[in-house]
Amino acid sequence: MRIGMVGTGYVGLVSGTCFAEFGIDVVCLDKDVDKIAGLKRGEIPIYEPGLEGLVAKQVDAGRLSFTTDINEAVKGSKAIFIAVGTPSNQDDGHADMTYVYDAAREVARVMEGYTLIVTKSTVPVGTAKEIERIIKEERPDADFDICSNPEFLREGAAINDFLRPDRIVIGTKSERAVEIMRDLYRPLYINETPMVVTSPETAETIKYAGNAFLATKITFINEIANLCEQTGANVQEVAKGIGLDGRIGSKFLHAGPGYGGSCFPKDTLALTQIGQKHNAPQNIVETVVWVNAERQRSMAQRVIDACGGDVEGKRIAILGVAFKPNTDDVRDAPSLQIIPYLQDEGAKIAAYDPAAMEAAQKHLEDVEWCNDSYEAAKDADALVIITEWNEFRALAISKLAEVMKTKRMIDMRNIYNPEDMQERGFHYISIGRPEVRSDRVEDLKKAS
Repeated sequence: MRIGMVGTGYVGLVSGTCFAEFGIDVVCLDKDVDKIAGLKRGEIPIYEPGLEGLVAKQVDAGRLSFTTDINEAVKGSKAIFIAVGTPSNQDDGHADMTYVYDAAREVARVMEGYTLIVTKSTVPVGTAKEIERIIKEERPDADFDICSNPEFLREGAAINDFLRPDRIVIGTKSERAVEIMRDLYRPLYINETPMVVTSPETAETIKYAGNAFLATKITFINEIANLCEQTGANVQEVAKGIGLDGRIGSKFLHAGPGYGGSCFPKDTLALTQIGQKHNAPQNIVETVVWVNAERQRSMAQRVIDACGGDVEGKRIAILGVAFKPNTDDVRDAPSLQIIPYLQDEGAKIAAYDPAAMEAAQKHLEDVEWCNDSYEAAKDADALVIITEWNEFRALAISKLAEVMKTKRMIDMRNIYNPEDMQERGFHYISIGRPEVRSDRVEDLKKAS
């Protein structure tokens, strides 16, 4: 079977490459001439572990190709996947469907014979119906079906998520479309991966509901962390205690500076707008959106408070600007709120991230970008860990103590042990755990 993938962003490139790994011929289409030229040279436009090697493997095997010609991608393809962006509209928070609908129109104009149109993009409820209307308007005689097949890819683990998913969601009213989708996902079907076959409207809702629920778990444990800080409890132990309950589960119960990235902020906001449109307000999700925004701002204030209430002229070292490790994505990353807030208060920022500094430079000004953690920490009044890259978990604390002006760490990911940091002479602030200072070692030992 041959398929076309419209869009070579995060979802399109990963999905197209992994379908090729299944043995399917895939033609990836994008209007960005430079991006396609780079992909043909083997240059991957996103940071995703394992993707560069897998793309090269499939290109060499002749199963994966890239083009800017829509005819090349559509003609001869049994299914066309639309995997273009649906960013939030800055005016009202609704998902901007311009790229999706434009893609549908362009596909309709050139498709030949029966074609299955599949939406991989995250889209509001009712999008499948609108795409069907658009195609019929463009081509009244067209033979086609519509399917919603949402993606559930975590940045940093996307290849594994595609090849070993928890489930596949197929939203269509056509049995013919179901059979094609089963064929496309045949290796997973053989491995008995659960396949949820449902209506397009249900499939579209599943994607938003799933992301909103995970964002809610993150926001919930952050609220509990605030309580722990006031009562002397330990949020990590609380999370373990409730996460062992099978009804709750341990994932997404890690307290921190709030969620970010390309999905949760956009999708939670879009879901609240969908609820308003259909007179079914999503009150819980609306609160989650508000609390998360406040959370990121409060993290910057936490740094200021740790520095005695004033960061004017102080050097603050930031470790991690990506919204999560193993990606160069800074979309809605907490760092993009925290750093400008600190700068507005007069702080001088030195930052390091293993992969996301180039992307962050497009959003942040007057930042000293460093070659490693220790360069950023040199002469710093405080060190702030925002992203939990693995290399930040194994910092030489003795070396940090030597290069920093003040031994003060604000660990927003709870990477280090408070007692260890205190015994090394650090003023250590983490999330949902007691703040510790070097002059209170015995108190901490008694408390533990």
